[in-house]
Amino acid sequence: MVVSAATQEEAPLARTIGRKVLLLFVVGDILGAGIYALTGTVAGQVGGAVWVPFLVAFSLATLTAASYVELVGKYPQAAGAALYAHRAFRRPFVTFLVGFAVMMSGITSASAAARAFGGDYLAEFVSIPTVVAAWAFLLLVTAINLVGISESVRVNVTLTLIEVTGLLVIVAIGIWSLATGEGDPARAMQLEPQSGSALLAVLGGTALAFYALLGFEDSVNLAEECQDPRRDFPRALFTGLAITGVIYLAVAFTSSMVVETETLVESTGPLLEVVKAAGLAFPPWLFALIALLAVANTALINMIMASRLVYGMAREGIVPRVLGRVHRSRQTPWVAIAFTLAVALTLVSTGDLAGLADTTVLLLLLVFAVVNVSVLVLRRDRSDDQRPDHFRAPTWAPVLGLVVSLVLASPLTGREADVYVRAGVLLAIGVVLHLVNRALGGTHEPAEDGARPADDGASRGPADTPAP
Repeated sequence: MVVSAATQEEAPLARTIGRKVLLLFVVGDILGAGIYALTGTVAGQVGGAVWVPFLVAFSLATLTAASYVELVGKYPQAAGAALYAHRAFRRPFVTFLVGFAVMMSGITSASAAARAFGGDYLAEFVSIPTVVAAWAFLLLVTAINLVGISESVRVNVTLTLIEVTGLLVIVAIGIWSLATGEGDPARAMQLEPQSGSALLAVLGGTALAFYALLGFEDSVNLAEECQDPRRDFPRALFTGLAITGVIYLAVAFTSSMVVETETLVESTGPLLEVVKAAGLAFPPWLFALIALLAVANTALINMIMASRLVYGMAREGIVPRVLGRVHRSRQTPWVAIAFTLAVALTLVSTGDLAGLADTTVLLLLLVFAVVNVSVLVLRRDRSDDQRPDHFRAPTWAPVLGLVVSLVLASPLTGREADVYVRAGVLLAIGVVLHLVNRALGGTHEPAEDGARPADDGASRGPADTPAP
């Protein structure tokens, strides 16, 4: 990304995040709308064995996580995938597209969460058309974003505990169902693809289940704020993935064991169906509230991230600088927020939950492919190879991660054509902004070796101050 003189002179971010807090952040960033909303959609792909695509998705996500861990150990700085792409290829346009794809994935993820918010969980309290509820939800998120929000560790831990509580309720229902014989474990072992082979069905289900595991890649943006990123990131990231993977497998198995597959498929609040079918004294309305908070947290985090990315790119002259304007009294990037809101409102009006989640996955799979190539290219930089705390992934991991990313991004998964069209249009918006910016005389210079890359908004530190 671009480095301005002002950016190079900024004080470094405070290194205050330890390993335990980093682990909580990883778990909290992965948990959210995906498992609460998409379990039924995955069941529609594979039948009762819902846990199988989640297991495959977890295994495949670990491959790319290994590449991220190696790169964050080599370059413990904010900016994530965009930084790695720049270091590897030195092509400003490639760097920009990677950053823009990450930004757009945040908007599509928030849009998917908004569709989930307007579904069966909200219907437990009030009946509103899904699109209307999604629009109202996004406007509320935008209002919070405009007023200004500090993503403190305390808030993140609180929301994480709420999300985990809801999922542990489902796990407890599974244990109770097994102990009393109320569940049907045999149903959870049945692969019943809608059409085609079981392999292709699992592949399609894995592409959707991948959405529930996204978020682990965001943690690398905390590198500059960690006390010892080279030592702490491998343990925190792999442990966080393992924790969420185990929880997801237990939740998916329980869902299929307790609820008929057809009921899961037809519901936009599949885990609520589990609570209702279990017969335990846990109020469905309370679980619906927990689910809504989990979904809301996913949307809010992603919209904040996306708007700050736009603001950061505008501040550095990568996209038109008008997108970097800051509200005088609130000191929030109101034009960037308005831009991300306009895109999100359009998306929730034109796409359903599964399609928007799949678009998020597609965009990030392309980013993951670039990251897996980058880790191999950047092994030519051997400056940190002799450090005892420098994690190095086995070479087969990024190679297999690249292959997996490309396969899951391909039509082999049975992905609808409109998902590719939607992703293409979103990336085309970035190309247009890039060309308009160049026509207006904007800058897009590569960072110098050794310079700290510009904070493009991906870091979790505040970005609500006017550009100098």
